Amino acid sequence: MPLLAWLDSLPAKAQDKCLARLVRLEMLGHELRRPEADFLRDGIHELRVSLQGRQYRMLYFFHKRVAAVVSHGLVKKRVVPPGEIDHTIARKQKFLAHPERYSFTPKPEYE
Repeated sequence: MPLLAWLDSLPAKAQDKCLARLVRLEMLGHELRRPEADFLRDGIHELRVSLQGRQYRMLYFFHKRVAAVVSHGLVKKRVVPPGEIDHTIARKQKFLAHPERYSFTPKPEYE
């Protein structure tokens, strides 16, 4: 799970803010807008988190109207590099071919 590995590598405050942004995406889905999220291109969106001058981004796409699929995260300088968007597009194509293989549902913490 590239996103989980990336989140684990972040400082605790950045993790907290990124996780809060993921919750907002879960709650609002397609309704989430700037400054929290933005459309990049080719069906790819970014979740936006700023902390202490660093710009954290999590790239995602929607699967129909039922799910947002988060590909991976990165720390950006000025813009999200086109190669990162292309990487997400490739992951989207893999997901659409076999959604059951690339799905992850976290277990509730109380189990």
